[in-house]
Order: sequence, then C-alpha cells, then structure tokens
Amino acid sequence: MTTVAGKQALGSVAARLERLPHSRWHVKVRFLIGAVTFFEAFDQLLAASALPVLMKEWHLTTGQATLAVTAASIGMLLGALAAGWLGDRIGRVRTVALGVGITGLASLAVAFSGSIEAFSLFRFVQGLGIGGVVPVAATYINEIARSDKRGRFVLLYEMIFPAGLAAATLVAVWVVPHFGWRAMFVIGTVPVLLAAALPRHVAESPRWLLSRGRVREAEEVIARIEAEVARSTSEALPAPAANLADEPAGGRLGDLFRGRYLRRTVVVSGLWFVAYYVNHGISTWLPSLYTKTFGLDLTTALVYSLLSNVTGLLGTFVVALLIDRVGRRPALVGALVGTVLSLGVLALAGATSGGQVAIFASCTTFFLYAINAGLYLYSPELYPTSNRARGAAFGGVWNRLGVILGPVAVGAIIGAGGSLSLVFAQLAVVAAVGAAIACFAVETKGRTLEELNA
Repeated sequence: MTTVAGKQALGSVAARLERLPHSRWHVKVRFLIGAVTFFEAFDQLLAASALPVLMKEWHLTTGQATLAVTAASIGMLLGALAAGWLGDRIGRVRTVALGVGITGLASLAVAFSGSIEAFSLFRFVQGLGIGGVVPVAATYINEIARSDKRGRFVLLYEMIFPAGLAAATLVAVWVVPHFGWRAMFVIGTVPVLLAAALPRHVAESPRWLLSRGRVREAEEVIARIEAEVARSTSEALPAPAANLADEPAGGRLGDLFRGRYLRRTVVVSGLWFVAYYVNHGISTWLPSLYTKTFGLDLTTALVYSLLSNVTGLLGTFVVALLIDRVGRRPALVGALVGTVLSLGVLALAGATSGGQVAIFASCTTFFLYAINAGLYLYSPELYPTSNRARGAAFGGVWNRLGVILGPVAVGAIIGAGGSLSLVFAQLAVVAAVGAAIACFAVETKGRTLEELNA
C-alpha cells in the first residue's frame, strides 16, 4: 500500500517525468520495448502465414485449422490475466522480459512439431507469453510519457506492432515457399535474446516503484533518468510543476468494477472485443480465402495479406498524428465508423474476386489498426498506477476473446457453406456495435495519469 510519504513522492516523481523534454533516453527505451513488441507481433501472426501450407501438408479439416489459429489466442487470454497481476506485483519490465522469454522458447518448440495437436499445444504456450507482454509493455510506455504528447508518443511506439505483423507476412512471402513453415517459427525464437537484455537496459517505471512503497528506488531511478536526459539535451531541465494529485492507494482486481471504474472497464472491454473480433475474423482467414475460394497461388495470397498489414501500419501512423488533437473518443468513433463502411461495401458488393477483397479488406485494416493502437494508449490511461497493468490486461482478456471468437465465427459460416457477403456483413454489424459503445468513452486527452485517477 502507498504511504503518505509515498503519495507525496508519487506527485513529485510524476511532475519530474512530466517536465522531461524528448531525448535520446526516450528514443532508447521506446526502441528496446518496441523491439520486444515487434517480435511479439511477428510471432502472433505466424500461424496465419503457415496455415495454407499446413492445411495441405497435414490434410486439416476446417475445425483443425480453426484450432491451429485459435490455440495461441486462448493462451494469450490466460497470459493477459496472469501478466496483469504480475505487472502490478513484480514490475513492468520483469513481467515483459518473462513473457518474451516464453514466447521465443515456445516458438522453437512449434518449429519441431510433428502433428496438429503438438503444434496447437506449443502455440498455446507461445500465446501465454504474447498475451502477457503486449498490455504490460503499453502500460510501461504510458507511464514514462508526458501528458501533453502521450498520444503521439505511445502510438508511434505502437506502430511497431503492425510493423511486426507486416514483417511476418513479408518474410512469409519468401521464407514459406522456399524453406517451409517451420523456418518461420525458428525466426520467431529471436525474442529470447531480448528477454535477457531488457532488464539490464530499461529502468523500472518510477511510478510503479512508488505505488509499491519503494520510494528510495523510485527516487534513484528518476534521478538517473533526469541525468541521462540532461546529458543528451545538453541543457538544464525545467523546474517541475507543483506536485500532482494523489491517486487512490492499493489496487485489487475488484476495484476495476467499482465506482467510476465500472463504466471505464465496461466500455474499454467492449471496444477491445469488437476491434479484435473483427480484425482477426478477417486477417486469420484471408490467406486461406485467397487460395481456397479464389484459387490464387500462395505467393499472391501472402502479398495481398501484406497489403492489408501495410495499410494497417499507415492507419496507426495517421491516428498517432491526430489523437492528441482530436481526442481519444472522436478518434475511436471515427475509426469504427470507417470500419463499418469498408465492410459494408464488401458485404453489398458480394466479394466477387480476390483483388476486390484485398482492396476493401485493406481499407478495413487501415481503420482497425488505428483502433487497436488507440486502445493500447487508452486502456492504461483509465486506471491508477497500482492497478494499471491489471486494467490494461483485463482489456486484453476481452481482446483475446474477440481474437478467438472472430475466426471461429467466420470459420463456422464458411464451413456451413455461407457466402462471403454474410461473413463481411456480420463483421460490419459487430463493428457498428463498437461504434455505439465508443460514444460512451471517457475523454483522457491532455490530462496526466494522476489527474485522471485522483
């Protein structure tokens, strides 16, 4: 529990973080955490890239293919639950390092799988690591960012995630046809090296240290950060503002469902579910739809999938430039409406060719990736330091439910002989529900984390 002295120090340290100019220290930390996030994204999409080959090699049924792509998502759901608790208990950096190590080692095990059952089991384990890393890493980046530029700072970092997704597809275009799907998972073991290096090069969040009553450590960390920033800018740091408002002491999972946090949790959970239900309902099946439904060769299918990831990267960049100006709620509502319109065109047009699907699916991912990145910014803003990782990770649980159920629903429609128009129509309806939910989001633009949770 945070003591009175700890609360005072929290205000002091938060104010000292708020006054720091952008520097090489920020670039270094964002690069190292970003490298972790890049490979987590890379590993997340490996099954989708391998699926067209696996279906032929192991003669998979639609049900087995669905298991192959959802096993990691089930692991991510459980990993997010565990990581939320760990992130608030043992620290942001150590939790991220642990999850990255699990991800890399499990990827090696997947590479040597000899059956769909073993493949799915090790993908489940890999999902435990991925699900734990991403929300806690986003929490850390939020806690070191200045409130006036937090949206751009966090979302430019979040661009690393769609870049990792795009890289997975790009590498798959060349690696899978030449070296087979197993080579992709061997590449996915690289994060093990990052897991070992991260704790030595990235300082723990001073805000988290103070929330645990570790005042002296927090003061030492913020002093080191200030010294590094001053050296890199070659200028004296501006004086910190008056101490910021106190946050509530302690933090339990049940606090997410009490008072003002109940509305925040319900809204952000609904948005996480909708965004990832639609996103993975599309992205997981696209390579297989291109090859099976439209008869395209594997390379063309993967190139079309890459196009969707590239436009998603562009969408993340655009929202990074706009979100501190227009606010979180308008950005989320606008992106969800754009998603509805893109999917609606596909549903009404009938999805008659692979090229047509590629164009409008890419328009959809432009908006979806903007939503996803925005939620990684928005979720940690809604909760106090003592409960921030739990809050962000709880959103990740609904994220994973969407990741699981989206592909399952699409697979069920396809397996039952339903048309692609029906597939895209039901995804458009879900996105429309998300747009309605976003209208109730609390605006957080320009306010410090302490002001939002005092």
